[in-house]
Amino acid sequence: MKKTFEFLKRKKQRGQKITMLTCYDYPTAVLEDNAGIDVILVGDSVGTNVLGYESERQVTMDDMVHHLRAVRRGVSSAYLLVDMPYMSCETPAMALDNARLMLSHGADGVKLEGPKEDAVRHLANQGVEVCGHLGLNPQLHDKKALRAKTCASALELVESALGLERAGAGLIVFELIPEEVGRLVTEKLTVPTIGIGAGRHTDGQVLIINDLLGANSFALRHVAKYDDFNARTADALRRYVDDVTAGRFPGEANVRHLAPEELRALETRGQDPHSTVC
Repeated sequence: MKKTFEFLKRKKQRGQKITMLTCYDYPTAVLEDNAGIDVILVGDSVGTNVLGYESERQVTMDDMVHHLRAVRRGVSSAYLLVDMPYMSCETPAMALDNARLMLSHGADGVKLEGPKEDAVRHLANQGVEVCGHLGLNPQLHDKKALRAKTCASALELVESALGLERAGAGLIVFELIPEEVGRLVTEKLTVPTIGIGAGRHTDGQVLIINDLLGANSFALRHVAKYDDFNARTADALRRYVDDVTAGRFPGEANVRHLAPEELRALETRGQDPHSTVC
């Protein structure tokens, strides 16, 4: 079954948690889709997690389209969401042009950072499914720190979320906000909320796949590390170097042989330096 915004909304109404993960390549997309992830997000976090950029602001439309196309090939059931990169939706018209490009390459919907109600409304009016993103916005904020940590800023975030919902956002991500604010905004909205560092009471959770697998060396409070990819990969690479250096790889199990009759012919003819025919 192909998952849709309506499917996600029904999960909220039933009190069923929504799962979202970032993804940047085909093989990971296949794994996530087969695992039953509800929403696969081609995030602009590809910049700092895959492309070696210092900031998400360096990610371009070309970068996003390239990775979107790869992920699309591996997704059949999950809702496929893609980030609109930095400076790609500064006006409603620009947002629509770039969103349509994303949709033409297989995205089901697009995600916009910040309280961009005009852009969200314009996209929604043109039939584009939109996810908002409030709290910490890596494209907009230089410092990655907790947001909405005062009464005034929490109420401002709630009002921005309600504004995005009225504008037509069908899903909203909240990043790095106190759990109590995550609960409040989830109760206020009719559309599903997805948290990353937003506590236990949002309608769903999203993590960066590299963080979940332990492919990053740093530790984050809001991340559950389900594996230690870095340590296991480093160990595998060291063993490979040792085996090649010591002549243990390749071994008998890794090679292919000529048929005995072909080997005999080769050995016979091979003794004649001028022979080129068996």
